[in-house]
Order: sequence, then C-alpha cells, then structure tokens
Amino acid sequence: MKQTLLLVALLAACSAANTRAATPPNIIFILADDLGYGDLGCYGQEKIRTPNLDRMAAEGMRFTQFYTGSTVCAPSRCVLMTGLDTGHCLIRGNGFRGDAQPPLRPQDMTVAKLLKQAGYATALIGKWGLGEAGSSGVPTRQGFDYFFGYLHHQHAHNYYPSFLWRNEERVSLKNEVPGEGEFGQGWATKKVEYSHDLFAEEALAWLQQHKDKPFFLYLAFTIPHANNEGMRAIKIGQEVPDYGIYRDKDWPDPSKGYAAMITRMDADIGRLFDRLKQLGLDENTLVLFSSDNGPHKEGGNPPSFFASNGPLRGLKRDLYEGGIRVPLLARWPGHIRAGVVSDHVGYFGDFLATAAELAGLTPPDGLNSISFAPTLLGQVEKQKTHDYLYWEFHEGGFKQAVRAGDWKAVRLGVGKPLELFHLTTDPGEQTDQAAQHPVIVAKMEGILRNARTDSPDWPIQTTPTKKQPPTKNNPSL
Repeated sequence: MKQTLLLVALLAACSAANTRAATPPNIIFILADDLGYGDLGCYGQEKIRTPNLDRMAAEGMRFTQFYTGSTVCAPSRCVLMTGLDTGHCLIRGNGFRGDAQPPLRPQDMTVAKLLKQAGYATALIGKWGLGEAGSSGVPTRQGFDYFFGYLHHQHAHNYYPSFLWRNEERVSLKNEVPGEGEFGQGWATKKVEYSHDLFAEEALAWLQQHKDKPFFLYLAFTIPHANNEGMRAIKIGQEVPDYGIYRDKDWPDPSKGYAAMITRMDADIGRLFDRLKQLGLDENTLVLFSSDNGPHKEGGNPPSFFASNGPLRGLKRDLYEGGIRVPLLARWPGHIRAGVVSDHVGYFGDFLATAAELAGLTPPDGLNSISFAPTLLGQVEKQKTHDYLYWEFHEGGFKQAVRAGDWKAVRLGVGKPLELFHLTTDPGEQTDQAAQHPVIVAKMEGILRNARTDSPDWPIQTTPTKKQPPTKNNPSL
C-alpha cells in the first residue's frame, strides 16, 4: 500500500513538472527610455495621464525599491540582458571614454539566449545599443530570433529616422533626414513615419504570429527620450506627432511634448493588454514595465516641471536615487495578486535569473542575478536578497554607489569623500551621515574596493575628463 501511494505521488509530481515545462509563461519586458520614478500616476504623478500603466499597477504588483542597471542607457541595458552589474558587465558606459564601445561577444549570455534553451520564440522591438551592424553584438547574434528597431542609441534620438533595422537589414522609411549622421542620428525635415508607432504595431503583429508557443518579447520603447540633435539645431527636443490632450495646456511646448509622449506610450501599452486578452494569452503572460534610468533634463523639458524624479534626489547620469531607482510594474493575472505594493530591493540584473526560474532553467554561475519570482508569486518567505547592489559610472571621472540594507553610499570621484545615507528615513538623500557612522563607512569602503573587476575598456579615471562633442567613436546620449 505504501509503495502504491509513493508511486502515485511520484507520478503526480512528474505530471506537474511536465505541465510546468510544457506551458512556461510568456514574458514581455517593456522598457521606457529616460522615464523617471515619478512620471506615472501610480507613483504619484499628477499632471501626466497614464491610465493603462496605473491599471497595470492596480491589477498586479508595483515595486517601490527597484533599481536600474546604470544611470545611462547602454550599460543599463547590458545589465538587464546579461545579469551582471556594472562592476562586472562588458559595457559600462555609452562610449564616452573616447574609444568605440565594445559590442557583446559571442560567449556572452543574454536573457534571450537563455530562454531559447527552453524553446521560447524571442524578439526585440525598439532600441538595442549593445552592438553595431556586422558585430557580434547585434540582437540576432545574441539570442533574438527577430529584431526591428535601432542599433545605436544616437540613432534612437530621432523619432522620424530615414531607416530602421529589421534583423540585419536596413529598412528605408519615408522620412527625410538631411545631414544624417553616420549612425542615422539627426532630425527629419519630412516627417511621415513615427518610429514609436511602428514599434507598437510591430509588437502587436509579432504577438499574433507567435501566440501558439512560449515567447519572450523585449519591447524597448524610446519614449520619452529627447532628440538631442534636434534640440541643438532647431530647438525641438521632444518629438511627438501631436500634443494630444495637452494641446491646450498653458505649458511650455517641451513639457507638452514630454507628457504627450508618455501618454501615447501608455495608450499603446493598453492596446497590448487588449491584444493579449483577444488572443487568450492574458493569464499566461507575465508583463513587466520599467525604465532604463532616471529622468533627463534634455530637449528643453525641465524635469522639475513634472517632479519626474518624485521624492528622490538626482536625475539621469547621477548615482543618487533619482538617477537609478525606477518604476517596476508586474502583471500576470491569476499568478500575481492584484494591487500589491512590494518593497523588495532588486535591480535590472535580477531579470535574467527571474526569467530562467519561470522557464524552468538554471542560469549560469557567476552572475549578479537573484530571481524575484518568489516575490511576484507571493512567496516572500522564499525570496533571497542581495548582500548589496553596486553601480559604477565612468562619465566625468570614476563614480561609485552601493546599497547594503537600508544604507546607501555614494562616491563622486577617486579620492572624494564617501557620502552615506539612510534610505528608510531619508529616501531623498538629504542628510550625509558618514561622520556619525564610521563603522558603516568602513564596511561600504570595503564593498566598493571588492565589488568590481578591472576592465581594459573602462579604466578608472582619477581626474574628470571633459566631455567632447559627438563623433563616431565618442557618441553622446
């Protein structure tokens, strides 16, 4: 009798395991570009309308202490894709160091490569930034079956480009861009096809085509990034077809444009949720939404107008909270309980381990990645946490930050004093407590010394370097 019961239990366990393996969840990661912690209604925004993202928070989980991979674009996306923090990942800056930015290598593991091992169809639609045409870093050589969008981050400044990339082929658009740069950057004098709209339509079509097998869609929108080239040349930095519901507001035009871009993206995310329901995929699809770094002060829009960093100090290019703490929303009906607010401390690098766990895979050793799937599924007692989170940044000298528990340390250059903040009582990092807590400072100093490996591509700058104008080998974000 005992043997029979044991056999039944084993068969049931095997059946459950097979069911999980046969139907892993679809995964969609939606990434905004330069959207601040305070730019969504569900995070306290009062002027910009984001009803669909607010509904996503109400129907799922909203994280309050989640961090990006870096304070600018390329390294942040590298962390997201590889599960390595900026002390260990290959790409630690936007090429500002003066040489060409290295592309991801053939041996590098990405989320897309990993999920393909579980039979996932994989697509990137939008902005990449981790490898140029012909290099080992292009998306189709890094695990993505399909790619449509921008390769270079400077190209992605232009919402009306003359071309985009489909897989490894250039696709001409109807826009005209006189004086176009080598990477496609510039501003259009003839504006016909808005790249964001093309990405939204492409995503809906791709979902339709891949509804019958597990899929991973990395939907990397460029909204609300500014067109820096347009701002320098013709003072138009927030490129959007129209101001929509903000048209008659008594606001500066750049602020109308910034708000209109975010609300336009929000509407397209609503369309994506509608499509998932139409296809019967809603309850088997985890959707995550975040931003690659804090809000920008480019394109003529002052971030203070919308309080885009919320209660936090700092912006894009800062290692204070406003530069690296970002929204994270997660929705998976029937699996993630509705209306949950989580204070779990995680960061972009954790996405790889999370996706791996949900797909029934084991991530490679040696990563800075801890799955937050237990938090998503309400199993907080099983949630592992980092001893610390680490960031380094190479523009304007070598800067570092670390969060360990409730404490955050920031050093803004080699030889500069360490600043220490208690984030629970001082999330806005207004009071430096380094002098009062020498033991904690010593602990943080030790982490900063040991949390990284040297990289020949990103040498430590002992003195700040002057930022140069954009060139082929010195691209500017």
